[in-house]
Amino acid sequence: MNVLTDNLALYGEGLLGTIELTVYASLLALALGFLMASFRVAPVASLRTFGTVWVTVLRNTPLTLLFFAVLLGLPRFGIVLPFQLFAVLALGCYTSAFICEALRSGINTVPTGQGEAARSLGMTFTQTLGDVVLPQAFRSVIPPIGSTLIALAKNSAIAGSFSVTELLGVYKPLNEMGYSIIWSFIWIAVGYLIVTLSISAIFNVLEKRWGVAR
Repeated sequence: MNVLTDNLALYGEGLLGTIELTVYASLLALALGFLMASFRVAPVASLRTFGTVWVTVLRNTPLTLLFFAVLLGLPRFGIVLPFQLFAVLALGCYTSAFICEALRSGINTVPTGQGEAARSLGMTFTQTLGDVVLPQAFRSVIPPIGSTLIALAKNSAIAGSFSVTELLGVYKPLNEMGYSIIWSFIWIAVGYLIVTLSISAIFNVLEKRWGVAR
């Protein structure tokens, strides 16, 4: 226990960093995921192509490589931001591809007659998607979106290798101070459990309230 009690502030700082990364990157991933899912089913060919390329590239790119591209590539174009913001961009964009595909699978579960009925009433594509299709699709994809955001929380550990304050990076100063590496990682694992179980609890509540009964 002395590893935790002697370094509670250090663990707290790392846990707070992981929570902040997870929250901000999740919001970005959800926003981009909804946008790209809309593009994937849009009647405009150029939007469908853009959405397809976005998903294909990001789903097939290692997250570590994406971190290198964002943190080292963007400054070459004059975009200089705090490392934490770069990490949020990398995590959010990467996860948005998986959110997009989860939503698209949900959209495909909505009967086509729903969209046809909306269009027959004179609703535009945006109105049909936002008011009729996506609300129904979201109900069926709450569990996979929750699982994706849990994966995002765990993927945030990569940010520690790029000078971003987060939970996994706590082991470095503890190791330098001579603490047991095993116990250091055990308490780090407990911290990640707190984050992931909290996300799971939130999505369990959402599923009970809005999920589709099967």
